[in-house]
Amino acid sequence: MSSVLVDQHPGLTRSNSLRSSEAHTSTSFTQSSTTTAVNGSSFADSISSENGGNGRMAEMSTQLREQNNIKVGAEKLLQMPIPTDLRPLVMDELEQARSKIDDIEKQIADETSRVPRNRAESGAGRRKPLRGDAQVHVSARNGRIHNEDRDDFRSALQQASTHLKALNSLNRNGSPSTTLPVSSSSTSALTDAELSRARVEAMTQLTGVLQRNLRVRYEVSLADVVQAALPSLAERSTKQCRATAYRLIRHLLVDTRSVEKLCEQAIDWYIVKSIARDNKHAVEREQAIKLIRAMIEIGSQRRTPHAGVGTGTVPLSKQIMRAIVAVAEHPEDPFRPICVQTLSEILLIDIELLAKTGGIRVLLHALAEGPLEMAPIISSAFLYIVDSPRTRAYLHPGIDLEMVLSGITDAYGKNTDHSDRMRGLTKILVSMLRTWSGLMYFCLNDKLAMRSLIDGLKIPSLTNRDIILDMFFDLLNIKPPDWHEAFIAGRRLTMIRRSRQLTEPAKAPETLTRTHEALKLTDQYVALLILVLNKAGLIDALTSMLQEATIGSNLSRKATLLMAEILQTSNRVLPLSIASKLQAIPQVFRLAADYDLGENRIVGTTALSAIDSYNRHRTRLQPAAVRDSNRPRANSVEEAVRRGQRQAEQTKIKLGMQMDDRTFQAALLETQVQANKDHTKWNIENLQDLFEGALLNPKRMEEAIKVSRIVKKLMQFYHPFSHRFSDLPKSKANHRWVKLGCTMLNCLMSSPDGLRFLAEDEFLDQLTKSFAQLDPFNGTPMNDSIFSKQRMQSTETSGYFEMLGTMSKRKEGQELLEKFKLFTAFYHLSELRSREDLTKGIIDNLDYSIDGHSRIVLSKALTSSYKHVRMHATNHLGELIRTSPTANSWTLRLLLTQLYDPAIEVQEVAVRYLEEACEAADILQAVVEMHPTLDHLGEVGHPLLLKFMSTTLGFRYLYAADYIDREMDLWFHERNLHYVVYIEVFLSKAFNFTPSDDADDLVSFDGIVPPHFYGVMAKTDLGCQVLQEKGHFGEFVAFIRKHGLESEDQDIILKLKSVLWTVGNIGASERGLPFLEEEEIIPTIVDIAEQSLVLSIRGTCFFVLGLISSTPQGAEILDDYHWEATLDPLGFPTGLCVPLDVDKLVSIPSWDTTPVGDDGLDRLEPPKTEEEMEVITAIYNLSNTVIANTASRSLARMKARPEYKHIFSSTSMLYRALHAISNQRYRLPVRRYICELFNVELNADTVKALLEHEKALKVAPETVENGTSAPPSRAVSIAWPSRHRRPSDSDEESVSDDDMMPSVAATAPGVKMRPQSRIVGFAETDN
Repeated sequence: MSSVLVDQHPGLTRSNSLRSSEAHTSTSFTQSSTTTAVNGSSFADSISSENGGNGRMAEMSTQLREQNNIKVGAEKLLQMPIPTDLRPLVMDELEQARSKIDDIEKQIADETSRVPRNRAESGAGRRKPLRGDAQVHVSARNGRIHNEDRDDFRSALQQASTHLKALNSLNRNGSPSTTLPVSSSSTSALTDAELSRARVEAMTQLTGVLQRNLRVRYEVSLADVVQAALPSLAERSTKQCRATAYRLIRHLLVDTRSVEKLCEQAIDWYIVKSIARDNKHAVEREQAIKLIRAMIEIGSQRRTPHAGVGTGTVPLSKQIMRAIVAVAEHPEDPFRPICVQTLSEILLIDIELLAKTGGIRVLLHALAEGPLEMAPIISSAFLYIVDSPRTRAYLHPGIDLEMVLSGITDAYGKNTDHSDRMRGLTKILVSMLRTWSGLMYFCLNDKLAMRSLIDGLKIPSLTNRDIILDMFFDLLNIKPPDWHEAFIAGRRLTMIRRSRQLTEPAKAPETLTRTHEALKLTDQYVALLILVLNKAGLIDALTSMLQEATIGSNLSRKATLLMAEILQTSNRVLPLSIASKLQAIPQVFRLAADYDLGENRIVGTTALSAIDSYNRHRTRLQPAAVRDSNRPRANSVEEAVRRGQRQAEQTKIKLGMQMDDRTFQAALLETQVQANKDHTKWNIENLQDLFEGALLNPKRMEEAIKVSRIVKKLMQFYHPFSHRFSDLPKSKANHRWVKLGCTMLNCLMSSPDGLRFLAEDEFLDQLTKSFAQLDPFNGTPMNDSIFSKQRMQSTETSGYFEMLGTMSKRKEGQELLEKFKLFTAFYHLSELRSREDLTKGIIDNLDYSIDGHSRIVLSKALTSSYKHVRMHATNHLGELIRTSPTANSWTLRLLLTQLYDPAIEVQEVAVRYLEEACEAADILQAVVEMHPTLDHLGEVGHPLLLKFMSTTLGFRYLYAADYIDREMDLWFHERNLHYVVYIEVFLSKAFNFTPSDDADDLVSFDGIVPPHFYGVMAKTDLGCQVLQEKGHFGEFVAFIRKHGLESEDQDIILKLKSVLWTVGNIGASERGLPFLEEEEIIPTIVDIAEQSLVLSIRGTCFFVLGLISSTPQGAEILDDYHWEATLDPLGFPTGLCVPLDVDKLVSIPSWDTTPVGDDGLDRLEPPKTEEEMEVITAIYNLSNTVIANTASRSLARMKARPEYKHIFSSTSMLYRALHAISNQRYRLPVRRYICELFNVELNADTVKALLEHEKALKVAPETVENGTSAPPSRAVSIAWPSRHRRPSDSDEESVSDDDMMPSVAATAPGVKMRPQSRIVGFAETDN
């Protein structure tokens, strides 16, 4: 149950792994000795039950082997750098191991001396026992194998009982029992150090048994083990002993019942004392904190079955809570981060307990002033609390969470180091404003917090204002172009435009397309943020920044840039009626039209000119992204460049084919092929021009082949066995020869003489023989073959695949490849193990436009026996479908075949490509007509099936297969709830606007929301008919009307969200909108968005209304309820919708804070003597930092005086002091000082006395209510000096004498009460 409560915040659940990690001081040799000792004892028991003598020898041999291992391990560990507090423990372990080795060797010697005597007495009947010995050894060997992973339960339980008895024996008489292996010299009572070591060993072995056998944890009695471990927690024990005891108790916790039993034990004061110790006892404090975290994780429960966040119960007492709070607010304590994280988790489970113990105030201070790495966790926890009206009642509206703003709004006058912290706080604030809880909370009191944040732009600090401007850029997801720095610096943008267009002409549009599609879900929220910030005065604040100087500065130009981006974004995401008012920027135009004051006019015109210049250059540098970027568009910016390139190429080819004889011969000579055999002296540019121009003329080709023989010399250079081209090192410069070879082959295939030359040349034949060197069907493969793996990686040999791919583009080329049996070689190469480089080279370079062997090679690779080859082939097939302008049935059939691949990874890739291809209506229609079976895919094929449902043909096909009915019932009962979780996680990732490992998830959605089953069903007439017959929509509407304003039951709230998303997805289509109109549910959703007390439900309604506005009819209906939809330039709705009165959506009513003060059940009787009164008053004064030093000096003086010494040895006064630190706020050093003030050793007797004092000193509730017996005012004033103070107020404020001192009964003589009317330490004499 506790895991459900904690898991509501993913950032906090990761911290629970701390519980499973062992303490750094638990060394490896101790754990190994524990394991082997337990296994050894189990083994020995099984042997001794059958044959006592041999079992005894086996047991001693095992023990000797174990102790030798411990000795070797300890000696090695001492040679390593280990902590100083760990070294004595290792040395003690080493000494014990040496002593045990001596004892065991003596016992083995004694046992060996008795063996011959026993054998002599056995006489002739010894053969039979020998057979028994063999059986025993066989069973022992099998037992050892069986016990390597986990001890047998019975033996483990017996071992746990043995170790527990040993621990109890140590507790009773201070000497070890016979079952516990210790040094032979320890025959009398042990010293404290030796006793602690013995207890550590016993508890460590018992912990090892519990770790390896989870079932033992359920069988052993927790109360017995805790009672046996409590003496180890006493003051007299060592810190290692106390840490081991805490670790043992932690491993006993298995369920809520075990935690409840632990809470019944008297362990709280031990934990309080351990946590209050200094850093020298870090190992003890760490284990105590781990125990507390285990109690929280295992023992936390819900108060009611459907309770929400923060309304559960945490099984921690006030004493322990105050101890954790003290550590969490102490800046120098090394355990502060984990304690802050623990308090954050408790905030999500039991906010009432945290409020009563002052933890909320500590978390708020940690959020504003603590380490920045903890701030995201704390802020997320508070945002969960703010969402529900029941839990946010523990916060003070307009006060508590605004502490985050203090680091930003109060930054003026701070040093430069504060700027880094301010940047960190702005990131936290941005993350809070990107949630519904944070946005609506900061809109309280007419957006007072937002206004104070925006007013930070008016403070005279350049650094602070620059940070705040960056925060608004981040908040609104504004990513300025790369050249925005030049705009801020005031430089001209024309040269930048020219250089940018020459270097990266087409990269920006592709990036913009991905970003726009990925973040489309957030556009509606960004629109709401712009409306809120505009009403809070952001545009006015930016305008005031422009007025500061007539000569523009970098800061003013940055403000202009932000204003221009806000106007640009609002034009895209806001309705025209709202965006037009924002676009008017009346303040700036008012300045530009101010002819009375020239400075204002200069500022206004400069700003308008800068905004206009920025927009013009942005439009030119980053043109609007096209949806299909693969298809060149005639009206794109690059079309003129492409047209010019095509004309130049055509002119070049035309001139080359018209070349006369003299010019042609001169061009041949310039290539230097005929004059030099060295290819490095060839003119590769002239060769390229010839093959792309003159040699395309059949006459010139014939002349080049038969007369000048230049083609033959070139082909000899490319022959594999000539080792000229095939030995070229792989480099960018040498890749030109690959391009030349492709061009030459293409030119040769364009003429009959060229084809004849290729058929007669050895080029293709040598390639076939080179591939045959690798073919295992042709004999033993050669090590140094042409296409060896090393040559493929280091030489240009891989270029041969590009040349063969060029030949496969023509029918004549495929005939030549078939003639020389190169396709046969491809088939054989695709079966080679560990030569996927060859298969990839073949697949990537072959052309598949012609039906033939190329497609067969691809299909063979798709069905290869190696998964990585199938994966690569599937990816290549998907790219072929993606780049193809039309739907090809053969590629679709091959891709559908991959849906049945045995590897799930290949199936997922095929589904992803098929889902993307089915965006086109013609491809979707073709795939549906093939009737694929997708049931075996499970969740992987779910998006693809939803695509099929969106067409009438696909719906009929799935309906006939009973998919619709089955899936509809699943969505009605389960998947609607899963959809809510899924989309809220996606929205959380999308709102962060930060790149992550799951960035592909954002790109996978190109619509407003992920596809919903009911939404897809409503896209077809048949689907609407089925939905009408099922009657599900009527049930959805009835649930919304009944539970629309629910704010307590979390299960109902979750189902309400799922139903709202379902109704919204149905209403997002033209066929589904009539369902909403008939039921008249739209006004109900609008009312929920404006009145619900659960802020996340308001956000859900906000997005649902955006879905409803996706159709023109839906936008028209919403307009009647004062919600306006955003339209594109053609007048069609974009799926974005905002309220005309934004305050109705983001404004939530204020609330009265839940009181968490004194409940009157934890008050004590006043002290009996004047000395006790002075001491306890001084202890209370320690909580006030103003007079704490004086009070501590008074306590020191009183402790030195003889008449007060008995007070500091009294368990009654100790309990009063502990009661004080458990009910009021004391800083950690003060708590430590109070614990060390008393000369009372904390042990079992002391704890028992404390429990008795707790019952004896507590004031009965009825006495407090009547107020007639015992002076109640005195008891109240001692326990609670300030009863009506708020938990979030600072406890460090000084209080008056009347508040600090107990009141006096009216019947007492005035002179007797005079000493109690002063604060001890301030006045040494009475007036």
